[in-house]
Amino acid sequence: MRWRLMAELAGSDFRVRELVTRLEQPQNLVSYHLRLLRDGGLVTATRSSADRRDSYYHLDLDRCADELAGSGAALHPALHTPPSSPPARHGPRHPSVLFVCTGNSARSPVAEALLSYRSAGTVRAMSAGSRPKEHLHPDAVRVLRDRFGIDVSGRRPRHLEDLADESFDLVVTLCDKAREVCPEFPGRVRRVHWSIPDPAAGDDAQGYAAFERATEEIDKRVWHLVPVLATANHGESER
Repeated sequence: MRWRLMAELAGSDFRVRELVTRLEQPQNLVSYHLRLLRDGGLVTATRSSADRRDSYYHLDLDRCADELAGSGAALHPALHTPPSSPPARHGPRHPSVLFVCTGNSARSPVAEALLSYRSAGTVRAMSAGSRPKEHLHPDAVRVLRDRFGIDVSGRRPRHLEDLADESFDLVVTLCDKAREVCPEFPGRVRRVHWSIPDPAAGDDAQGYAAFERATEEIDKRVWHLVPVLATANHGESER
């Protein structure tokens, strides 16, 4: 049961009732095993910004990698597997990914910029918002410049309606509210949710530090997404 939960959460964040449906198991059983995974530090939970009575569960893939490497090394030194960088993309077609949040002023443009950066431009990354702000948040611009040397100062938020006729391989919502209103896109589109708290919505005392934390979390997820996109695209090119 715990392995099945981890397999589901490896691809997307989910609420308990969604995991109950996907696993076709009683809610009390699912909740029990989620608690064990949380106690083991493999799964975290964040309160939903769309419904404060609900929570999204997320699998910490970095922690999973550390535990797997530690298990191998404990069994035999030759089985120690240090973390590897995302593999280079193979195949003629660039996969396309859309990141969605409400204002398209912080989380989604950060994710767009980092996916382009981490994939060395081999992924067509875009972002949009359900209710876009007028400008990017200055701290989002700053954190990308300070930590990665990425300049997005000339970019402006985009509305989801502007991309209604576009096609994507993957749509990633980073905002719980945006997930509820994100439209369907043409073609066979995979949908994934990353429940990332809005760094601009917290206590003003957090300021820039909140954007650093959000960017670090998004970068972790992007890092793990790049090899998934490379593997999927390579498989398509071979068929």
